[in-house]
Amino acid sequence: MARRSGTRKPSKKETIPGRRSARGERERAPERRAPERTAPQRTVEGPPTGRAGLGAGAAHATFYAGLLRFLKRTQVRFMVGGTCALNVYVARDRDTKDLDIFCRPGDYPRLLKACADAGYRTEVEDERWIAKVWRGRLYCDVIFGSANAVAPVTDEWFRERFVARIFGIPVHLLAPTELVWSKAFIMDRYKFDGNDIAHILLRMRHAIDWKRLMHHFDQHWEVLLMHVLRFRYIYPSERDSVPVWLMDELLARLADQRRLRASHKRVCRGRLFSRDDFEIDITQWGFADVVGDHKPKDA
Repeated sequence: MARRSGTRKPSKKETIPGRRSARGERERAPERRAPERTAPQRTVEGPPTGRAGLGAGAAHATFYAGLLRFLKRTQVRFMVGGTCALNVYVARDRDTKDLDIFCRPGDYPRLLKACADAGYRTEVEDERWIAKVWRGRLYCDVIFGSANAVAPVTDEWFRERFVARIFGIPVHLLAPTELVWSKAFIMDRYKFDGNDIAHILLRMRHAIDWKRLMHHFDQHWEVLLMHVLRFRYIYPSERDSVPVWLMDELLARLADQRRLRASHKRVCRGRLFSRDDFEIDITQWGFADVVGDHKPKDA
């Protein structure tokens, strides 16, 4: 009998979804992945100088513009964060000593290799979170995590696309949501980013994904509550900038926590903010560190 037009007999190597294999197992249809959604790109106008707080000299412009052009050619996904991103979002030119580039932990070795092959000097300052790219005395931080290991850079950090020009080069910025998250634990005697967070909440509140921000903090929700309460105190007329549902959720967690008995383990989480300032709590006052269970010196 002639086979119908447009059909063919499957080869021995082919499988038909729903049929049983030679071992009697039902063949599964190949999984279909939903296409990855790309957030719409948003262009941000930064300060008129276009340097986002980086040095005004010709050497700075040459180094940073050249490095940004080169990094874009590497095809490694990265974003500009730190003070440069902050300056763009709040439209000011606060000086900063370097450029902060954020990438995923799995990408930074490839990025450093590309830079080294191009003649830049590279070094891994701390494998837990930061590396550097140098040319002469100028450098760029390559950040793929955080000093306290709480905030590694993940794919979720790339969900939104905020674009600005720095030295004339269009680059992706760390989204306001992740910029807050990246600064939330920087609180020691030498550097405090709480004021930056207050300015981001004030100027970029409509661009913050508050649900994603809550997801980031989750286990550390009290830190978010600290920043939100501080914002409300600084800007009493702007209290409504923080969504009502977020305040309700944070305060409900606080109410639930107050009903619990205190933990048997005496823990100090202060070293998530400052490794040095809270060292005495671990070494002499009998508190357990966030990681491990250090004993006091006289134990």
